[in-house]
Order: sequence, then C-alpha cells, then structure tokens
Amino acid sequence: METLITRLDRALGAPGPLHARLEAVLEIVAERFGARVATLHLLDADGATLRLRAHRGGLPPAVLEAARSVPVGKGMAGLAAQLREPVSTCNLQTDGSGVARPGARQTGLKGTMCVPMLDGDRLAGTLGIGCEEERAFTPGEAAELLAAGTRIARAVGRGA
Repeated sequence: METLITRLDRALGAPGPLHARLEAVLEIVAERFGARVATLHLLDADGATLRLRAHRGGLPPAVLEAARSVPVGKGMAGLAAQLREPVSTCNLQTDGSGVARPGARQTGLKGTMCVPMLDGDRLAGTLGIGCEEERAFTPGEAAELLAAGTRIARAVGRGA
C-alpha cells in the first residue's frame, strides 16, 4: 500500500495548474483521515493573512466566505499558523476553548485538526481537516498531517 507522502508527491508532481493539484492533494488527505472537509490556506506576502487556495467537502456559504481570508492568530487555521503547531478539537460542536471561529459550528463537523505547512522555518500556510464524528487525533496522526503539510509547503515554495 502506498504511503500518504508517496501519493502526495505524485499528485503534486502531476502536470496541470497548481489549483487542480492542490485539490487532488486535499482528496488524498481527506481520504487518509476519513475527513468530510479539507482546507488549504496559503500565507499572503504580507505574512499576516491566510488565503483559501483549495477546499473539498461541503462548507456552508457563510463559512466558506469567512474562510477565504483568515488573519494569522484567528480561528483554527490562524492559530496553527501563529503557533506553528497542530491545533485540534475533539468536538467542534461543543468546544468551548474559543479556538474555532464562532460560525465554524455551521459546518456540522466534530473532530477537526489544522496544522501549519512549514518548509524549514518558512510558513507557507495551513492544512486543515474536519470529520463528522467526534475524534481525538493521536500524536501520530498530527505528525502525519504535519509531514503532509511540509511536503505541500516545499512543492508550493518551488513553484510547483
């Protein structure tokens, strides 16, 4: 069976526009983690804003609109970017930590995780997944999603 990284490398190296390859990457990641939703944000040149570059799975229009531009430090993606470490919640619907944006509950998702996409010290963006069931992600799963984010960050940094 192919590893997640092998599958990502093949998708990232495929011919075609970057957007199509990023969407293919999200399909692979979502399948691996059993996620209904996956998002990929890239860091703007200003270093303060994450821009949604690809997503999969149904997001309510209001959530999709809010996800298009995320300030670093706000919401799960913004916090993962700021802290440069995974941010997760076992049940988004009942989470009271304030990690997620208030409208995020509209997704109906429960187990969610977002990781920074790092190429060395360079932050390229964030990679997020959301599952329909309550789920506590293991340290191994967080490490695997971080590794996927690193692979994507390197490919984007090379202008893939």
